[in-house]
Amino acid sequence: MDEVKVVVAHSERATLRVGDVFLKVDADQSRIDVEVEAMSLAPVPTPEILWRKPPVLALAALPGTTLGRLGGPSTGSSAAWAAAGATIRKLHEAPLPPRPGRAGRSIVALAAELDAECELLVTYDVLPVDLVTRNREVAEAALRPWTAAFTHGDLQIAHVFVDGDEVTGIIDWSEAGRGDALYDLATFTLGHEEHLEDVIAGYGTDIDLGVIHAWWSLRSLLAVRWLIEHDFDPFAPGCEVDVLRSRM
Repeated sequence: MDEVKVVVAHSERATLRVGDVFLKVDADQSRIDVEVEAMSLAPVPTPEILWRKPPVLALAALPGTTLGRLGGPSTGSSAAWAAAGATIRKLHEAPLPPRPGRAGRSIVALAAELDAECELLVTYDVLPVDLVTRNREVAEAALRPWTAAFTHGDLQIAHVFVDGDEVTGIIDWSEAGRGDALYDLATFTLGHEEHLEDVIAGYGTDIDLGVIHAWWSLRSLLAVRWLIEHDFDPFAPGCEVDVLRSRM
């Protein structure tokens, strides 16, 4: 019998791997609906859907390995990172999906959420005041008008598989929808600034680096308390708190 491996698990959802099959268990079926729809529309490699029986979605494993993970070493070559950049550009240029995604929150709503979160981080002494204040200033550059693109919405490097220098697939599409393309690029390079140049080379257009840096700060500020509450460690080397410190 194949070993059951827990890929990720918290109170909202869990992903298990059994042999060559991933089983995604999600109490919120609307997230699975978004994922299935996005994979059917995205013009990039995605996992094959084997079956769906709520609350479980079964997906075939992708060939290759991920480019790494936040807080860990990158396992991909410069060419692999560039290939990922080209794949992301292909996604962003695709016809828009029907609904907004995680990367498509309004500027007003996002600013309000960010201000409230920063206040809580300081009030409960989660992070030093100067660290929060500086990164809130950096994050301001992300709060600007943007042209909607087809975005993944949670494009961590652990969600992108490569075999050699070829992208074999992208997983975890539950946050996909219309949104800010630079949010995806920032999420993908979070904690791996050394590969940003490779990604941009593959992406093939000029990128406002100030906005990328802003999204790094904004995403990290919003994530810290959630990660702690769900038994993850944003203070681990190379993770969200280190990303915030790098902007000082």
